[in-house]
Amino acid sequence: MALTKANKFIHFKDLILYEDEHILLINKPVGMASLDDKSTRNVNHLARLYHPELKLCHRLDKMTSGVLLLAKGGEHYRSISLQFQHRQVRKCYHTLVAGVHQFDGYEINLPLLVTSNKKVYVNKQEGKASKTRVFSREQFRNYTLLQCEPVSGRMHQIRVHLAAIRCPIVGDQLYGGADIYLSKLKRNYKFSMRKEEQPLNHGYLLHAHSLEFTHPASGEQLSFTAPYPKNFEVVLKVLRKYNAPAT
Repeated sequence: MALTKANKFIHFKDLILYEDEHILLINKPVGMASLDDKSTRNVNHLARLYHPELKLCHRLDKMTSGVLLLAKGGEHYRSISLQFQHRQVRKCYHTLVAGVHQFDGYEINLPLLVTSNKKVYVNKQEGKASKTRVFSREQFRNYTLLQCEPVSGRMHQIRVHLAAIRCPIVGDQLYGGADIYLSKLKRNYKFSMRKEEQPLNHGYLLHAHSLEFTHPASGEQLSFTAPYPKNFEVVLKVLRKYNAPAT
């Protein structure tokens, strides 16, 4: 079943990671838009049905999964928005890229420009300042699991920054990322004559893994983590089995 079709059967309450009288956090699934699109199956619409005062404090791209923070009421929304504006929120994303890379806080400082066709480019003359810190979390024989911490919050920032240093995200065809096929990893893979082989990733692999911020009412420092979506889990499981690094 396609990931976007599977979202039709998801109930908003099943996405909730945490809720109190002031805030709510969800684990956004792959294929669900944050704001209004042609479908009403988007986070903003479903959130308002669940609680009429819920407001999105930030966004994730449609095919990006993970932690998404919402506030109940304008006062708490404004408080959290200021934290994002002043870069007081720590956002950690996990992603998979081709190749073996060793990063330990490597900083990508490349200005980004959004064009009229909604594609983002590095543009040192007209682009807006953008910074991403990159860490290697797990290495395979042909791939690396990265943790990316965007300091700024530009559209497609992580995707474009990684592509710019020749580490495009697996499955991100817009920015040069290739899919992963089991036939390329498993020896003696038996092809089916009945249907075409599908990629393991089912879209690009970018997951908002954790979010740290200050509670708008209590002032407590909070941190929340979202489990990987199924497609991300499957790819990592297959890589650990068939693409483990040489000992």
